[in-house]
Amino acid sequence: MENRAVEAARLVDRLVRLVRSGVSRQGINPAQWEALRFLARANRFSRTPAALADYLVSTRGTVSQTLIALESKGLVLRRQSSRDRRSVELELTSRGLEMLETDPLIELASDLGKSGSDDGLASTTEILRDALRRALQRNDSRPFGVCRSCRYFRKDASGRGKHHCGLIDEPLSEKESDLICSEQQPA
Repeated sequence: MENRAVEAARLVDRLVRLVRSGVSRQGINPAQWEALRFLARANRFSRTPAALADYLVSTRGTVSQTLIALESKGLVLRRQSSRDRRSVELELTSRGLEMLETDPLIELASDLGKSGSDDGLASTTEILRDALRRALQRNDSRPFGVCRSCRYFRKDASGRGKHHCGLIDEPLSEKESDLICSEQQPA
């Protein structure tokens, strides 16, 4: 079993390297792609430089340089937080969203989709999710899970599509409920 696990780990590592190898052809380096992906998936409370640094397991200085590059390319906007004047909020521009349509990760997803059955892919996804959970615990990192699966998530009882975050006492739309959050704690 261990040999198979080592082989699987090597395959994941090789796939990641291949996906990252072609990214600079579009003028975006791997860290910039990861930042764009995070901002597209993060809820409004988590689109901050600090949350991005935590998600990428990177230093704030490195993330700052990444954001400067993305801003200069017109892919990200930085603005003062409306909730906390000391904080900065990040947002993808329409150009940033368009760039994600050419994300090299889409090609990998397509390859994975062609590689087997839905059941096999679901099983593989669960194995990878479990491995990620263990790595996060080992490294004492935040899980950044989906709001809907958080212990603080309160489903809309009225049926109007307005959910609620019990941690920060804020409403959540249906769309926001499916985004990742830096404060997420599994239910």
